[in-house]
Amino acid sequence: MLAFAKLSAFLLLVPFISASPVEERAAIDTTSHCGQWDTVVAGPYSLLLDQWGLSGASSGTDCASLTSLNGNTLAWQTTWNWVGGTGVKSFTNINVGSGINQKAGRFPWRILLSSTANSFSSSAVWTWSQSSTGSIVADVAYDMFTSTTSGGSAVNEIMIWLANYNAGPISATYSSSGQPVPVASSVSLGGHTWNLYFGSNGANNVYSFLPTSGTVPSFNSDIKLFLNYLTTNQGLSSSQYLTTLQGGTEATSGSATLTSYVMFCALFYCHPFDELNLNNRSAFSLVINGGTVTTTPPTSTTTSTTPPSSTGGTAGQYAQCGGLGWTGPTVCVSPFTCQVENPYYSQCL
Repeated sequence: MLAFAKLSAFLLLVPFISASPVEERAAIDTTSHCGQWDTVVAGPYSLLLDQWGLSGASSGTDCASLTSLNGNTLAWQTTWNWVGGTGVKSFTNINVGSGINQKAGRFPWRILLSSTANSFSSSAVWTWSQSSTGSIVADVAYDMFTSTTSGGSAVNEIMIWLANYNAGPISATYSSSGQPVPVASSVSLGGHTWNLYFGSNGANNVYSFLPTSGTVPSFNSDIKLFLNYLTTNQGLSSSQYLTTLQGGTEATSGSATLTSYVMFCALFYCHPFDELNLNNRSAFSLVINGGTVTTTPPTSTTTSTTPPSSTGGTAGQYAQCGGLGWTGPTVCVSPFTCQVENPYYSQCL
């Protein structure tokens, strides 16, 4: 069976601080890429052509391209067609994990899934629609990985499916009819109800939240709610580090066109110590098709190690010293210098 699908998406990165003036459209690579492992970088984002199941297809292609990077909004598109095989062929996605892990010897950006990081939030908005002809096998999902150490090998995979089109989650238990059996049913999170499945892909534990409604055409929630649920109710270790966040579509077979508008408040771009002072950040706003959603980071008290303090108009070692919208000190105490990590964050090193 011939598979054809098209995915268009817009990805929004909103800093922790107040919104800055809209940036000019950036010059990016907008050519079409079709390689099995092609990666296209634009600012803090990466478009990944993850055709990990390519060998299972008798024929087919997967091509993707970036359309524009306008301020914090990244537009992209992917078109795939596959013939043969019953497994997933590709997971074309936008990866917002860039910058989470730094070189050894530096304090890596990371999210620790412990109670000391409750001020972390990862608000995301994803509105999409899909048209198809005939039967298709695919899903639309967020995909996350955690590891025991910052930058370590993946231990757990956590998926939040927004749509399930005749596909199926990994499960440790199946019914007599061959259907996966959830480990938890009717879990209310983020304004929707989910069934949770658990199993192994041979390398990682896999947790999959599937909507009981079949599809979630408009998702506007805090992903941290799902992580909190797993650490509180399903035995996910609170000492795990969240190392990867992606959003895209897994393609297996069928014929469909998927158009989506994806907005992450990329709160994954956080210095190790940001979890201490997120409650001091200003509220931020998302504008979606003319509508506005305003979110205020929650307040929490933590016992994490306090970073070196700033003195007067200078920033201490490891402190923030710049980035989009930054209004604090931009000069580091001697002998440290302000080093740009990405457009949204500079650090005294």
